[in-house]
Amino acid sequence: MAGTAPRGFVWILIEYRGRWPLNGFDGLGLEAATKALVFSAAQTARARILLVRRPGRRRREGPDRWAVLRHEDSGVFRQQWGTWSRDEDLAQIATALGVPGHLGGPSVLLVCTHGQHDPCCAVRGRPVARALAQRWPEQVWECTHVGGDRFAANVVIVPDGVYYGGLDAESSVVTVEEHFSGRIHSEHLRGYTDLLPPHQAAVAATLRRFGPAGRSDYTIAESFRDGDLWRIRITGRSPHPRCVDVELQAHRSPPCQLTCRGAAMNSVMVYELTSIRTA
Repeated sequence: MAGTAPRGFVWILIEYRGRWPLNGFDGLGLEAATKALVFSAAQTARARILLVRRPGRRRREGPDRWAVLRHEDSGVFRQQWGTWSRDEDLAQIATALGVPGHLGGPSVLLVCTHGQHDPCCAVRGRPVARALAQRWPEQVWECTHVGGDRFAANVVIVPDGVYYGGLDAESSVVTVEEHFSGRIHSEHLRGYTDLLPPHQAAVAATLRRFGPAGRSDYTIAESFRDGDLWRIRITGRSPHPRCVDVELQAHRSPPCQLTCRGAAMNSVMVYELTSIRTA
């Protein structure tokens, strides 16, 4: 699981209470010019567009919401929220992508429940969304496909940019509570979206060996690749180890089923720990 978080720094959330198409935002029958504007702006910003809705069957009055969430290189989080009731209102998203947004704000918990894309996400994701919503009702949204269906239930914390997988109702609450307490564990961690896959795997190995740590407690200092061998140096903040050297061997997994719906068998890249030590 470690090293499987898709790279990304910007997320666009669009609340949509109707049926989610197989391909999410792309499949919505929105006003053509507005849809093209949002899609183009998202491509330019390298942002991921996700449809979202509140867990359960509760309905609320008023317009739907949208958000632009950012994780900057410096580690700063920014958010900008708005509402829409007509398709044309979504043009505000393109404008929001061009301005910094507001610092801080509570993190958003996204739970993939996109059953049209893969049944596992709905079956495993909805109980997780309900459990998290009981604990953090204003921060939890169900969302469309986030990648890694085989790891359902998947939870993405944004704009923190942290992917968790293999969760159930009980473990999801514990995992998120620990995350918010600055204690990220390796057990369900897929990775940090600002890191490359081998770097994600190296951080996960460090957490597994030396214990949980906060989102910014470890930093990639150096990275060298020799064929399939990766040597990665990680620096840590006190009280964590000051310097950790990690060696990983990259290889393809045996063919496996990557989604519940997928008929074809495919292999994926795996990063196997060969050495870890303090420097």
